[in-house]
Amino acid sequence: MATEENNNPPPAQPPAPASSTPQYPEMIMAAIEVLNDKNGLNKSAISRYIESNYTDLPAAHSTLLSHHLSKLKQGGQLVLVKNNYMKPDPNAPPKRGRGRPPKPKAPLPPGTVVSPPRPRGRPPKPRDPFAPPPVPKAKKASSGSGRPRGRPPKKAKTAAASAAAPSGGPPRGRGRPPKVKPAVEPVGC
Repeated sequence: MATEENNNPPPAQPPAPASSTPQYPEMIMAAIEVLNDKNGLNKSAISRYIESNYTDLPAAHSTLLSHHLSKLKQGGQLVLVKNNYMKPDPNAPPKRGRGRPPKPKAPLPPGTVVSPPRPRGRPPKPRDPFAPPPVPKAKKASSGSGRPRGRPPKKAKTAAASAAAPSGGPPRGRGRPPKVKPAVEPVGC
């Protein structure tokens, strides 16, 4: 055989040149800071600002913008008020999650030992301290009938059994067989 073994991996391709376009979250935050509207900016105003100030935007610019706006909103970096995005007010109280809030816990005095929480499920029966220790049960080899539990596995069909039909004729088709009509005798003979 005339094959050459090449133990050296192919040379790594140089990384793609970094474009001058920053990441979408940075562009969005810059648009909100520069335009600085007290009512916030809607998605189209942010998009117009990004398109006018940055070049080399991808073809899916509107989709990427929507995705990053929703991520910034969920992360708490932006707030959506009446379809306008703005930075959250630092003095505003934090937004509460869904459901009932947990009860406030009273502070424990120092030196108090906290017991572990109660385990899940039904508590065990109390044991009689004067009763003798239980004798471990020996496992029985068979359980009554000698057959294993559950449904038995299917037997594999053999070629001889599948070739021979029960009546010796052709194999029966699926479904109900058609109704056999009796032969009609001619009338008026």
